[in-house]
Amino acid sequence: MKKAIVICTVFLTVIFISSTKTVYGYGWGYKHNNENKVPEVGKYGDIIKNHHAIYADLDTKNEIYLTFDNGYEQGYTEKVLDVLKKHQVPATFFVTGHYVKEEPELLKRMVKDGHIIGNHSYTHPDFTTMSKEAMKKELDKLEEAVAAVTDQKKLTYLRPPRGTFNEHTLKWADELGYVHVFWSLAFKDWEVNKQKGWKYAYDNIVEQIHPGAILLLHTVSEDNAEALDKVITHLKKEGYVFKSLDEFMIKKEVNKEIFF
Repeated sequence: MKKAIVICTVFLTVIFISSTKTVYGYGWGYKHNNENKVPEVGKYGDIIKNHHAIYADLDTKNEIYLTFDNGYEQGYTEKVLDVLKKHQVPATFFVTGHYVKEEPELLKRMVKDGHIIGNHSYTHPDFTTMSKEAMKKELDKLEEAVAAVTDQKKLTYLRPPRGTFNEHTLKWADELGYVHVFWSLAFKDWEVNKQKGWKYAYDNIVEQIHPGAILLLHTVSEDNAEALDKVITHLKKEGYVFKSLDEFMIKKEVNKEIFF
């Protein structure tokens, strides 16, 4: 039986009052399927494509993309990095200011190992409640913090805190040179006191996987850390190839007619 899952899909209250209309914020979400197909995202797909945002690779038969959100550390990121290095799999880590401040050595290792650091804001606010200037300040401060402790001086990819967005924040990020990165595969993995064992993470990923998937995982999850080696091994056997977001964007630029 198909079932719908909701990942940050709460419609928010009124956010901005413009001179002509009320503007609302949205929470990213998709319709779950276990048919190895890109999930439906409804009207969100039309909203984000006008601002060069991404949630899945729509032009592939076997490529997938690993991303992790890092707001704080629970002691599992090093194991995640070990597994990625073992399998030579690239990933993007979206970090906050707290994470950069508390875990500079892990940031350095991410970059040294060839991974990408993405912008998850400095203080993890809801961008849809902010002005463009305040949003820019959040993004700039995080970029400066990452540049101060790693060799990566420019951040290109943005994952909005809580997955919230609207036409304003998409437009502003685009103007600031950022690519919004949403996702087409996720599950409830962030509750550190409600972990269910590695097979829970493994089963969720294998059930939802599809060509072009952008996976959202959290490194605070012990389940994810324990399952990752098995997940990568299984998906490679199934013919999937792990690529970086940079590789995705190069292809996306070449094949604009597919994505826009």
